[in-house]
Amino acid sequence: MLKWSVILLVIALIAGVFGFFNIVGAAVGIAKVLFFIFLILFIISLFTGQRGRSM
Repeated sequence: MLKWSVILLVIALIAGVFGFFNIVGAAVGIAKVLFFIFLILFIISLFTGQRGRSM
């Protein structure tokens, strides 16, 4: 999810340079939503203490 947030942020920055304001708003909105979802999932995983399988 973090990868998609970064990709959409880059798209928003490139679109901002070229002046496509509608695309900027959409990409920034999606990036913000994905960022907060990722942040919430990260905090939940910290509190639950689940770890990946160790081999």
